[in-house]
Amino acid sequence: AIQAEKDAQAAYESFVKDTNDSITAKQDSITDKSDTKAKKEGELTDSKKDLENIMIELEELANESSDLHKACDFTLKNFDVRQQARDEEVEGLRE
Repeated sequence: AIQAEKDAQAAYESFVKDTNDSITAKQDSITDKSDTKAKKEGELTDSKKDLENIMIELEELANESSDLHKACDFTLKNFDVRQQARDEEVEGLRE
């Protein structure tokens, strides 16, 4: 009976040690995962800011492109009229 109790005590101590080791390992894992999560959330925030800035820049570029397109259309549309007016002005100066 004493040997059985010693065996049971040894098994219990082994179980407690294994359990404590497991708890420590899981707590370390939780800490590591929490650190990783915090880093990734920071990266996500930075990425969202970058995306917002890029979208603003793209909108500005699209507006500039539209303005340039309008200016080019105006120039092409009025090219013949302006060329004729210059020709008339040059002829006027020759006379």
